Amino acid sequence: MKKILAAAAMSTMGAVSAGAEGIEIRPNGATPSVIGKTPDNFTGHTVITPLFPPNDTTRANAGLVTFAPGARTTWHTHPAGQLLFITSGQGWVQEEGKERRTVNAGDVVWFAAGVKHWHGATATSPMAHIAMTYVVDGKNVDWLEPVSDEQYR
Repeated sequence: MKKILAAAAMSTMGAVSAGAEGIEIRPNGATPSVIGKTPDNFTGHTVITPLFPPNDTTRANAGLVTFAPGARTTWHTHPAGQLLFITSGQGWVQEEGKERRTVNAGDVVWFAAGVKHWHGATATSPMAHIAMTYVVDGKNVDWLEPVSDEQYR
């Protein structure tokens, strides 16, 4: 569970060979969702649904992450950055040493490679996003310490 997003996206679905087919469809529900219940990755109730694994062309994977009010990731970094597409609700994102920022459905967030950050729902609203992470040498995330309640609020 230490690398839940990477493990869910990479091992549950397996790697996709680029160029094998012109169009690949992954039916809704074909990849099982997992509960993000480990304190090494999340605080509060989260559900992670892998959407697609990395392949030779994109070297990226994506997952739909749904956060209940108050739920959030731990501090973490990505070796090649992360893109978030906020799909519903309202959430917070924060880069270490900077002010927490509010994000809403329709917003897109980019975290540059190596930037220490966290993201999750606000205290009163759920939030969901599609997270796209880029894989370097088989790794897409480095999980760090939990976000304390004081840091969160």
